[in-house]
Amino acid sequence: MTIGIKDVARAAGVSAATVSRVLGDGPVSAELREKVETAIRATGYRPNLSARRLRSQHSRTIGLVVSDIRNPFFTALSRAVEDAAYKAKMRVILCNTDENPDREAMYLRLMQEERITGLIYAPTRTTAERIAAMEFDFPVVLVDRAGPGGHHDCVVIDNGAAAAELVDHLAAAGCRRIAGLFGNTSSTAAERHDGYAAAMAARGLPLNARFIAPDAEAASRALYELMVAHDRPDAVIASNGLILLGIVKALKSLGLTMPADIAVAGFDNEIWTDLVGPGLTVIEQPVAEIGQAAMALLFERLTEPDMARRRIVLSGRLVVRGSSQRRQS
Repeated sequence: MTIGIKDVARAAGVSAATVSRVLGDGPVSAELREKVETAIRATGYRPNLSARRLRSQHSRTIGLVVSDIRNPFFTALSRAVEDAAYKAKMRVILCNTDENPDREAMYLRLMQEERITGLIYAPTRTTAERIAAMEFDFPVVLVDRAGPGGHHDCVVIDNGAAAAELVDHLAAAGCRRIAGLFGNTSSTAAERHDGYAAAMAARGLPLNARFIAPDAEAASRALYELMVAHDRPDAVIASNGLILLGIVKALKSLGLTMPADIAVAGFDNEIWTDLVGPGLTVIEQPVAEIGQAAMALLFERLTEPDMARRRIVLSGRLVVRGSSQRRQS
């Protein structure tokens, strides 16, 4: 009878991945290493030396797959991850999927071929919905979009609570017809929509939500349609920075001002949001903290492969500026 890695894993009470890391001199705690080495001796397992050499040839490279590098959130996240990796003497391969599942699949295959040490990953909405069933040959930490099931470590913000805070703020400023423009490609936007819808229902306010392509052009078109409607909104919420930019562009082309003609609020506290008009009210996401937490969680997973899955939920911060300061009648 041939003894394999799975037999050693059962004897040690650990995963096969942990055994592989021990055999390849990977990052494993002293306690787990001792368990595995004891199980190897007890089972009489003899590792394939060629395979062991292959396993040890990790590149000390972190993969980072994001859904849209044009989105300022992912630009800042990439910088935070790269800074943390550099301090750990590790390299980063950055891939941008443009919310395209086929392109995403190609880059995930690339990560396998490059034998990366670990992956930080913001999946497309399509992939996020089925990611619990996906298996990887390396540790994975999800950012921004966690998907259902808690199968992977993740770092996210409380999107529903953040969107509800925007609704509450606008309602307190006297707004009653609050529209929402939400991206149609991510679970993050869906969570923000749900928070918006719940807060509107709690106040007895009518919903006026649209799911659109998460870019400035689509947002400009949608905002124009809202503003020429008979019962146009007195406020609008944008689910990301690109949609927020599109709203500003549309208002300029229509000759409308914030907040006199419409109050505006959204997500992502970029440099330009403080320079446009009276300044834009936004939810500031702790992007640097998200990137740092994701790297720390990845290193923790590499050291303790069998630890319980962790979900880190951070909070956004409401930054109030002139775009939402309507006078109550």
